Amino acid sequence: MKILAIGDVVGGIGCRFLREKLPGLKKEYGIDLVIANGENSADGNGLTPASAHFLFDSGVQVITTGNHAFRRRESYPFYEEEECLLRPANFPGAAPGLGVCVYDMGRIQVAVINLMGVVYLEPLDNPFKKLDEILRDPDLPKLKIVDFHAEATGEKRALGFDFDGKVTAIFGTHTHVQTADACILPGGTGYITDAGMTGTIDSVLGVKPELAIEKQRSHMPVRFDLAAGPCKLEGVLFDADEKTGLCKDVKRIQIFENIVQRSQK
Repeated sequence: MKILAIGDVVGGIGCRFLREKLPGLKKEYGIDLVIANGENSADGNGLTPASAHFLFDSGVQVITTGNHAFRRRESYPFYEEEECLLRPANFPGAAPGLGVCVYDMGRIQVAVINLMGVVYLEPLDNPFKKLDEILRDPDLPKLKIVDFHAEATGEKRALGFDFDGKVTAIFGTHTHVQTADACILPGGTGYITDAGMTGTIDSVLGVKPELAIEKQRSHMPVRFDLAAGPCKLEGVLFDADEKTGLCKDVKRIQIFENIVQRSQK
């Protein structure tokens, strides 16, 4: 079974590029399930019902989020209404929505689990203990995919090795820079520290570079506007074994817009 996990989709420009490229990806690789981190899918940060609907209508079946999950208050009711829109499971129980969904494809089911790291981020419940708790559910299907939205690479890799052989795949999100460590861990779990970003190439995590530079130089509040220009789509493709619940192959995905024109400059 082929499962595509798409890195953080940034703003309307990232959403539109995903919509343009996803049908071709599905056809080329025979993709069965698409998961995308959409916590920055709305212009100006966060997620709205409109940006979530856009991703669903573009062929994404499950949307995960992270520290910006609740940036936009208008999204709160939608988390309660849409079971395939997840927020990190280690948020307090009073937060809208859920951190786990089971996507039913008829012949097979896939559990998608959303967690958030606590190193350099908010002091949520321990993600390691939370995943222990989630995996104790006997009704979870054999295939289990984890989006670990975290800042620290050490925290991400530690979670990978701790749950190696217990879940099908773990992909990191949040840093918006795709890492080169896609692999199958010794116990059979597919892994990548960060799936990357879907949005503007010439940017700082999707933001206009000059604004990010101003913030770093001045340490004063700066309104971040999204950069424009050619885009990229980044993610990771997991080939899951339906019988064992483990991973057979992992492949990094990168699609760049106008890459030929850029190379000729």
